[in-house]
Amino acid sequence: MVRVIVDAMGGDNAPAEIIKGALLALEQRKDFSVVFTGDEALVGFELKKYNYDPARVEVIPCKEVITGDDIPTTAVRTKRDSSLVVGLRMLKDEENVAGFLSAGSTGAVLTGGVMHIGRIKGIMRPALCPGIPNVRGGQTLLCDCGANAECKPAYLAQFAMMATAYARTKGIEAPKVGLLNNGTEEHKGDPLHQEAYALLKELDGINFIGNVEGRDIMYGDADIVVSDGFSGNIALKSVEGCGKTVSAVLKSEFKRNFGSKMSYLFARKQINRLRDMLDYARLGGSPFLGLKKLVVKCHGASKANSITPAVFQILDAYEGDLIGKIADMLKDVQTEEA
Repeated sequence: MVRVIVDAMGGDNAPAEIIKGALLALEQRKDFSVVFTGDEALVGFELKKYNYDPARVEVIPCKEVITGDDIPTTAVRTKRDSSLVVGLRMLKDEENVAGFLSAGSTGAVLTGGVMHIGRIKGIMRPALCPGIPNVRGGQTLLCDCGANAECKPAYLAQFAMMATAYARTKGIEAPKVGLLNNGTEEHKGDPLHQEAYALLKELDGINFIGNVEGRDIMYGDADIVVSDGFSGNIALKSVEGCGKTVSAVLKSEFKRNFGSKMSYLFARKQINRLRDMLDYARLGGSPFLGLKKLVVKCHGASKANSITPAVFQILDAYEGDLIGKIADMLKDVQTEEA
């Protein structure tokens, strides 16, 4: 049975919500087991709250935790008995492991992934690729959303290739790829985006539809939006802020008086649907595309309802041979670092 390794100590709500979410995933699918890395006493305390098949759950004791206050490179090198580093080493060394999941420090997960797992041959930079809910009822992949603040045109071309391979594991054979820019015209943007546009337009194996704007991530028809990590992170946080703002405003308005409270009863289903659409975390986490094995980073504030789909992300990408698909695309298409 394939295993998913879960960093039980990573994130603001660890270990309670992390363990709860992983166990919910176990209830819903019977084709895998979970390995928790973390403080044995704390993990054991949480596990006692649930009924589960002990044959499908393993705990690897760790004495250290990498926090958001740690310097990622230093922490990964020195905290070798941390839940994050131990989990990544297991992913690298052991057979029959689908992937690794953590809601811990993004920098530490990326650093640890590159140091312990390594990049697929030919990949210049790994990229974070979350799914953003869109108006069509599906999701738009945003690649990159924060792993690479400074990019070169060739990086963006590879992001498009890797995200295309990822979309294919989700059943989209010819995903539409857009380049995030400050306008849709071909001449828009700074030299980076203009050169990236020229590369993407000529790149075999991807369905490039041109420039897209920030609003098109949720409202347009692109399946993939390619971005440098700086712009992509701002876009992602803007989506998050929009969701929180809409939720707060609606909550305030429907509490205003008795009449508005009554109106809420009739509109509750639609309001909940809107809230869910604006919550990208419900779709799971963000895979680091370009590593030799599957590593998924969840939002630091993730609760169980985000951890569960993140586990499924790993299983589906593993079964869909995401790593192999990326490697195959690289064989067919060569991009030179500029």
